[in-house]
Amino acid sequence: MINSPSDRSSLEPSASAAGRPSADEVAARIRNKLAPSSLEVIDESHLHAGHAGASGGAGHYRVRIASAAFIGRSLLARHRLVYDALADWMPHRIHALAIEIDRSQG
Repeated sequence: MINSPSDRSSLEPSASAAGRPSADEVAARIRNKLAPSSLEVIDESHLHAGHAGASGGAGHYRVRIASAAFIGRSLLARHRLVYDALADWMPHRIHALAIEIDRSQG
């Protein structure tokens, strides 16, 4: 759950321009599509070193988000909105996405 309406992105190791996007780039895409009231994007790629999906340079991210765009939608529909914002980066630049949605908004 997201407790405060903050807007944070954290980037562990720097992402390459040709490989995975930075946490800031992921956050910008999501902000542009969903105008979240709260957003945190964490690049967890370093936790998956040696994993098959990481070997090609694609990233692993955790997204914590609250958005008015989610009001009245099922959890599955909310996740689809986040995936849609990043669709053209999957699976080549983003391998895995863990989404935590603040359910207090709708």
